[in-house]
Amino acid sequence: MILSVRPDRALVLPHRRLLLVVALSGLWLAATAVPSDPALAQAAKRLVAVEAVTLQPQVVVESVSSVGDLASEASVIVRPEIAGRVTEIGYVEGARVEAGAVLVRLDDAIYRGELDQAKARRDLSARNYERAKALNQRGHSSEQALDIAREEVRVNEASVELAEARLQKTIITAPFAGEVGLSAISVGDYIKAGDDIVNLEQIVPLKVDFRLPERYLRLVAVGRPVDITLDAFPGKSYLGEVYAIDPRIRANDRSIGVRARLPNAEGRLRPGLFARVRMIVDRRDQALVVPEEALVPRGDHRFVFRIIDGKAVLTEVKIGLRETGKVEIVEGLQAGDVVITAGQAKVREGSAVRIVGGNAGPQGKVSSAAEGSAS
Repeated sequence: MILSVRPDRALVLPHRRLLLVVALSGLWLAATAVPSDPALAQAAKRLVAVEAVTLQPQVVVESVSSVGDLASEASVIVRPEIAGRVTEIGYVEGARVEAGAVLVRLDDAIYRGELDQAKARRDLSARNYERAKALNQRGHSSEQALDIAREEVRVNEASVELAEARLQKTIITAPFAGEVGLSAISVGDYIKAGDDIVNLEQIVPLKVDFRLPERYLRLVAVGRPVDITLDAFPGKSYLGEVYAIDPRIRANDRSIGVRARLPNAEGRLRPGLFARVRMIVDRRDQALVVPEEALVPRGDHRFVFRIIDGKAVLTEVKIGLRETGKVEIVEGLQAGDVVITAGQAKVREGSAVRIVGGNAGPQGKVSSAAEGSAS
């Protein structure tokens, strides 16, 4: 008889549980074990975690801000020079007219009558002068009588010219090309000399008038570009150019009057709009800019921490233009420098650091993202 030996299940299971407990204990010991190299562990504790950026050239625009108003390149309220009744209106409100276009005609019957009367007197005086001249040549008239007749001709000729001028004033024309405003008259109205008829605006281009404190006088110059934003057109900006500066400083607020010209080719902008003006004083295409929190002030001096070979190096800098959250560095740094922007409170001269944030890679190496933006 052959007997087969089979392990009992009751004996096998306890051995498996024992092996599992031993394995888990080994993993816990491995996780909590002290590194085999104490020097590496000590060095890891000494590294200060910081954030840093790698400096790349940026465009910096230095400017002076003010507020002002848009104004027409030319603006006039059309008014008559003589009285009369309106017989014709030749413009459409809000439409464009060309220079010399007839805007209004006045009743000219009286003025034509005055002209005819003046011409009749002129012609009569001219005939009288010819008679006086003939008599004088025959010796039957004095030189005085001849002079009187000659001057009467001149007076009557002047009367004709005056009557013609008055007649021409019954036709009111546009002094320049522009946009007509809202009419203040109707056909049939009797208007007197100086009454308002309609406003005429030349809005291509426009002017913008603004004022600056006198301390900016050294910065103001003809040809300076200005960047203009309007509340009526949010999100858009318009570029103009300074073309005139008031030679007088206003005494009550010590300010300078400045006028710039603003292209308005589409004719969308209108005189009288409130404008926010930024006069561009300087533009630097290769400027270096750091976040404001990177600065370490000490007395009257400003410093930053650079990272060189994994260590912090305190570097004095001179700052230029300040903007919200940013500072231009004009001396002390160069493109490619890695500057600590956060964590400086724990950093000292020569501290070993490790970069955990910002656009700089480990140990001051430029990250791939930063390299792509620089190219």
